[in-house]
Amino acid sequence: MNLKAILFDLDGTLLDTLGDIAGCANYALASFGFGEHPVDAYRRFVGSGVDRLIERAVRPGPLTPETASRVKKLYLDRYAELTRGVARPYDGVPDLLSKLRQFPLKLAVVSNKPDDQTRRSVSLHFADDAFDAVVGAREGTPLKPDPTVVRNVLGDLAVAHGEALYVGDTGVDMAAAKNAGCASVGVTWGFRPDEIREANADYIIGSPAELLEIAGSLGPGVLDKASEARK
Repeated sequence: MNLKAILFDLDGTLLDTLGDIAGCANYALASFGFGEHPVDAYRRFVGSGVDRLIERAVRPGPLTPETASRVKKLYLDRYAELTRGVARPYDGVPDLLSKLRQFPLKLAVVSNKPDDQTRRSVSLHFADDAFDAVVGAREGTPLKPDPTVVRNVLGDLAVAHGEALYVGDTGVDMAAAKNAGCASVGVTWGFRPDEIREANADYIIGSPAELLEIAGSLGPGVLDKASEARK
């Protein structure tokens, strides 16, 4: 492979956002008389967009479309009110991004989180020049694991699918990579590491630093920079 780009999922991959998601969702649920959940339960609710998050979190059902829309709006409004909340980059991620920025690579974020939330989260926690593209869920574009958004970003970056890695923490991410024709990298520090193994990720890593090794092995010009970054 002549590696030219690395695309990242956001929640559970670059940022630990579980506490913020749970807090905002529980606030919305309680406001409509639904039961709340412990933070850890949200590991299984996230990853497929806000509509599925609300659908999975509501108990007891059934959930009418009108109520789902109202709960979703309150959740999104509450999330928009956060400044930094309790979210934080995973240990080693800022250093990884800083070192990857020295490589001859394009870097991007591709998330199922709403586009405005995705952009805001990235701007709050990472340098302005950390990524060449930041894309979240947009009206009219299918969510991952559909490959459309990944392919669109690669097209914007002028990178072929066989020249890219997609890095994520769930089976949804691994399927998105496969469907888009990218090599997949599963991270075990995220929300659902069991899915990474079940999805037969091309690479499985337990620390951000390991991505430097992978990047260094996959493309001319990248190897020398990887060696320098490890020094």
